[in-house]
Amino acid sequence: MAHIGGGSDPRPARSRARLLEAATALLRSGGPSAVTIDAVTRGANVARATLYRHFPSANDLLAAAFNSLIPPAPMPPDEGSLRDRLIVLLQAQAELIAEAPGMLTAMSWLALGPDLHQVPPAHHADVGGSAAITTLRERIVQQYTAPFDAIFDSPEAAELGEIDRSRAIALLLGPLVVGRLSTLPDFDYRECVRAAVDGFLSVQRRAAEAARTGVNAAGSGSAGA
Repeated sequence: MAHIGGGSDPRPARSRARLLEAATALLRSGGPSAVTIDAVTRGANVARATLYRHFPSANDLLAAAFNSLIPPAPMPPDEGSLRDRLIVLLQAQAELIAEAPGMLTAMSWLALGPDLHQVPPAHHADVGGSAAITTLRERIVQQYTAPFDAIFDSPEAAELGEIDRSRAIALLLGPLVVGRLSTLPDFDYRECVRAAVDGFLSVQRRAAEAARTGVNAAGSGSAGA
């Protein structure tokens, strides 16, 4: 029966919400392999055709489910030294990594290539170009870069010289990720955070000082000539 009334039909939005809720519940309880077309349509009580109207492939649905599980990015405090702000930020990131591993699972899934997932895309969809997967990738990048940009764009960070931000984030977060993946019961995230921050700042400051010294030496040589 056609929808009567001045507003838009709310049923498609409700169907999409039920599908996403079912997929998210399966992802939480059983991981990516649990998010199958049959399981999701059964849990949402909708037909396959309805699912494909909202999600062109199983991978699109899984990417949307991952996206819904990613918590907001923790931001650093506005005040404090570079060291203090980095430590507070990394401790917040460590808590997310330790207590909400959905981000790491999403990253692993993307790194392996969603096209390797056991559920084939419907109608041979272009998995690599999927809008949902692109959105998930962008969300993860933003999740990690925005908090560090807030620190590295501050005037206080000028003393560190030019920063390769991708490398900086890898150096600072890498030890925390390894700690989570190692499953060591006595892994001390707080101590790891302090060591990572102190090591990064030490290396970055030495590099900045060496760059300034080199520029000054070059300037003196030119003046003498």
